[in-house]
Amino acid sequence: MPLAVVLVLAGVFATGAGLGRSVGPFDLAPAAGDRPARSESVGLSASRPVRLTVPAIKVAAPVAPVGQARDGSIAVPPLEKQNETGWYDRGPTPGEPGPAVIVGHVDTKSGPSVFYDLGKLKPGDLIEVTRADRSTVVFKVDTVEHFPKDRLPAERIYGHDGAPGLRLITCGGQFIGGRTGYADNVIAFATLQSSRKP
Repeated sequence: MPLAVVLVLAGVFATGAGLGRSVGPFDLAPAAGDRPARSESVGLSASRPVRLTVPAIKVAAPVAPVGQARDGSIAVPPLEKQNETGWYDRGPTPGEPGPAVIVGHVDTKSGPSVFYDLGKLKPGDLIEVTRADRSTVVFKVDTVEHFPKDRLPAERIYGHDGAPGLRLITCGGQFIGGRTGYADNVIAFATLQSSRKP
């Protein structure tokens, strides 16, 4: 893995937020307008996500676009919107080829947040994402894994190629405070199962 990617993976989201920096070679990612054209036969056309539903952990949350923070990490929803999730808008939208990335806080100083129970997901659990075009895409959880923040597998988490997938990301492991927050990231890996239009 290139040194630049390793450095990008080693940072944090927000001080005191309980969130650690997430994934991906964000400094190498093309902006949404720079994406290569994709074949309709391998995924849906682009449409930003607006709502995330994960019945197994009782999540029903709005999704807002988030970009890249000044330090090169993925941005997250503001702390006062702890029950909102953030879709990384330099990557695919859910249903397009490649893995879409949605992040959320695990907790704040006031208590549990939207992805507090993310680590309780099991293979086979379903995730629904409603998109701006009013279509709904359904993903099935393949695995839920914990990674130290300095050893995230960027090649599994981020990209614009391959089958449509989804990565839900929050923090976990030991809380060490400071700018690091939690020592690990918790990531749910899921693959597209179906899509439906209104």
